[in-house]
Amino acid sequence: MEKEKTKKMKRSFKEVWTEFKQFINRGNALNLAVGVVIGGAFTAIVTALTNVLMAICTWGVPGGLNGLITVLPAANGLQKGMDGIGQTFASSNLQSLAQSYAESLYGADVSDTLVQSLKTEILSKYTLYGSVYVSNSAAVINWGAIINAVISFLIIAVVLFIIVKVVTSIMNKQKEYKAKLKEEYYQKHPEERPVVVPAEVKPTELEVLLQIKELLAKQQKPTDTK
Repeated sequence: MEKEKTKKMKRSFKEVWTEFKQFINRGNALNLAVGVVIGGAFTAIVTALTNVLMAICTWGVPGGLNGLITVLPAANGLQKGMDGIGQTFASSNLQSLAQSYAESLYGADVSDTLVQSLKTEILSKYTLYGSVYVSNSAAVINWGAIINAVISFLIIAVVLFIIVKVVTSIMNKQKEYKAKLKEEYYQKHPEERPVVVPAEVKPTELEVLLQIKELLAKQQKPTDTK
């Protein structure tokens, strides 16, 4: 019994291994793997190119593209941010806000270590958009992310269009070149040119109706003579 179980296990393992090798060796699997790798590299190139274009287009915007946001008014107390700091504040005011926050909690005589600790606490509850910190609980419309996504899509679409046009042109030229070589060969060896059998021409619907009309007319002639 144990030998039979061992044989069955070995046989099933071989079958699975054979199927796995067939799957790996398929052209579709290899093409998919190549496509994924190239797609990842292409995404990195598009992202870098988009960042360069955005940096140029938003040169005069404070904080760049990341600063193009709209902070919606607070709908509840949680969205108002930390007490004494508010929903947003400029990045240049971070140190002074941390100092003021520390003094409001522990008095005027506070150490730099304590101020630095409270600054870290503030940074954990706020996110930097350009040159402005916004409370993590606030509702934010990130216009920069939308613009970035649209421009990335346009860049990808243009690049893919160019690639498809170039590949299609190359394939058409290859077909024309192969057809030219084949024609030159047949001109030198006309006996090997395949005979083209003309396709059977099917009558049109009008022609079929006319034929039926003629047959009916022929069948009606004897009855008329009687």
